[in-house]
Amino acid sequence: MGNEFKSRDKFTTIIDAALGVFGEKGYYNATISEIARAAGVSEATIYEYFGSKEDLLFAIPGEITRQAVDFLEGMAPFIKGAKNKVRAIVYGYYRLYKDNPNYSSLVLLNLKHNRKFMDAEGYQAVKKAAGLLLEAIKEGMESGEFRSDIDPYLVRSMILGTIEHIFFRWHLKGRQEELPDFVEGLLEILTTGIGKPVEPRTYQINITLPSGPAPGTPQGG
Repeated sequence: MGNEFKSRDKFTTIIDAALGVFGEKGYYNATISEIARAAGVSEATIYEYFGSKEDLLFAIPGEITRQAVDFLEGMAPFIKGAKNKVRAIVYGYYRLYKDNPNYSSLVLLNLKHNRKFMDAEGYQAVKKAAGLLLEAIKEGMESGEFRSDIDPYLVRSMILGTIEHIFFRWHLKGRQEELPDFVEGLLEILTTGIGKPVEPRTYQINITLPSGPAPGTPQGG
């Protein structure tokens, strides 16, 4: 068991080092020797865990996203309502991408357009995170919080596409601008569109008129 923990610790150390080197130099300019120096291990040790530099690249999202997914899954039972679950997941993406810019840069600039990544084991964690968002949207459709006639896959694409577009531009501009918290604005627009319409209320008013002549009417002699 001790060797297992030691191996896991070394795996995480290599992942963290690779993320830093990739974030600083870019994937194509980074070398295994630089990652080995940053991790404090030999190049041979890295190849014991990863068959190639690309394998190491593909493993990073699996490791980091898995941690975020585990946290969200642990919190999910304590979050009431589908709208609040969607909010928690979107904020999870926001904090993950903003607080770890090397990671979001790697994902958006190097992995999203790589078809081979979709066949890698690390992609499963990314897929699972997107699945949590889809489940929350479907839950809202079933509970009546959201309209039942929406396409949940389209709604998910709208959310993730907005997040990725904003962060993509942030990275292309060198992360020089302060990134605003756009989550509430996004959710307000989104939930207004997919939220169940409020049915107009109808009121019934009963008026009882007094019997006999109206007040002020002259009486006959």
